[in-house]
Parts: sequence; C-alpha cells; structure tokens
Amino acid sequence: METKPTEISSSKMFDGYNKRYKHFSPTLGCSMTFHIYFPPSPSPSHKFPVLYWLSGLTCNDENFIIKSGAQRAASAEGVALVAPDTSPRGLNVEGEADSWDFGVGAGFYLNATQEKWKNWRMYDYVVKELPKLLSENFPQLNTSKASISGHSMGGHGALTIYLKNLDKYKSVSAFAPVVNPTNCPWGQKAFTNYLGNEKSAWEEYDATHLISKFHNVSATILIDQGQDDKFLHDQLLPHKFEEACKSVNAPLLLRLQPGYDHSYFFISTFIADHISHHAQALKL
Repeated sequence: METKPTEISSSKMFDGYNKRYKHFSPTLGCSMTFHIYFPPSPSPSHKFPVLYWLSGLTCNDENFIIKSGAQRAASAEGVALVAPDTSPRGLNVEGEADSWDFGVGAGFYLNATQEKWKNWRMYDYVVKELPKLLSENFPQLNTSKASISGHSMGGHGALTIYLKNLDKYKSVSAFAPVVNPTNCPWGQKAFTNYLGNEKSAWEEYDATHLISKFHNVSATILIDQGQDDKFLHDQLLPHKFEEACKSVNAPLLLRLQPGYDHSYFFISTFIADHISHHAQALKL
C-alpha cells in the first residue's frame, strides 16, 4: 500500500502543469486521488503557497481542474491549486452509492462518528493528512502558506475547516456554500447518518453556528451566490450566515450574482476574483 503519492497524469496548462496523484490514505482506509496545479516556477527553489479547493456533491478531484479555468489566474498569481476528492472510495460499505447526496461523493468534510461510516473522515484527511503528505513530498509547495475555498458542500467544508483552524489558513472563500446544514435537507440527512441524532455534534460542522465562536478572522470571508441557483432557498441559506456574521462583526463579503445558477459556468465566471482574494491574503 503506497502512502507516497504516485503521479498518474500530467497536462500542461497556462505554462504550468495539472498533475493527478494516487496514494493510500491511512485516515480513510482506501486509495485516494488528488490534483495539484503547479504554476510556472520563477526559479528551481521557489515555493508556491497553496489554495485548497473542496468540491461539491457527486464530484471527485477532477471537476474543478477540468471545468473551472482557475489555472489562468493561479498561473498569473503564482498560487498552487490542490483539489482532493469528496469522500473515500472503494470501501463497498452497504448503501454507500444509493443516493447522490450521501455516501460516496458526499463526505461533507466531517469525521463520522457512526460505526457504519467510520471511514468517512474527510475533515482529518483535508486538515491533517493531506497537508502533511504535500509538505513531505512536494518541496515546491509552501504548505504553511495556505488558503481554502470550495463549492456547495465544499463551500461548507471550506468555511467550517477555516473557522476551526484559523491558525492554518490565511483566508477562505466559497461559491454557493451550504452555510447552515443543520437547517437544510442535505445537511440533516448527512449529519443524521454520519453523526447520529445529537444536535450539538451537528453544530460543530455548521458555519452559521461556528462563526459565533470563531470570529477572529484576519481576512474578509468572500462568498459568491448565484441568484438563479435552484438550491438557494431550501439548501444554501446564505442570509442565515450573513446574520450570524453581522452579530459578531465578522467581515463578510456576500455577493449575490443575478442570473447565475449552481454550476461551473457560475464558478468559472468569478473564480479569478477568488484566486486574487487569496493571493492578497497570502501576500503575493
């Protein structure tokens, strides 16, 4: 079982390279893939800061790399992009692929406490295992300078991980994030199955609850939300998070974008703003 990452594909883009890697994850108990976009390097000893991207329901590590066009801005700003998968795969837990919004492709970036789903530890994978793996195997990355972003379920992951680890990330942004999962169908289904019925355990993975505890943020939180997003009113609930930020004076820039939906067409339209937001926080 190879814990060191092995390169499985490489494609040049905007003078840098998209590279895909495979490794065995002790945290998740299975083989995992992830992508890194390496911008063009100014010198052999140069180290790039890292922007982690957490994808949404049904995605893997490929969607963002193929669809977002983020590499153009990442190349220009000199930021490496790291895109992990969204759940463990290949464990063959009964029912893991029965629905698109739970199980495989739907890890919700938490550490499950229910026995059946005990391998679903995407929180530890993203926060602990992956940064260590990167720093040990990729000298061209400076993992101590990191920011985090994501879409939908991944926006939820980015916000909750950032708020609980303000020492580890310089900034956060999100596209159409699930900001109040304890109050929406996606979150309630996932949390019941992964975490059990104890609502206090749910709140540990809810950005709207966490911001009241962890509001000493150094950079403005940037959120873009399409106003024609079909999930806006029942699943995403950005105004709940906005109210929570206001009540503790946490800096939030919530941009409601008229006409945009929940897709990568929306993400690719505004991704350059997000990369530059993080480049600024990473002081490039």
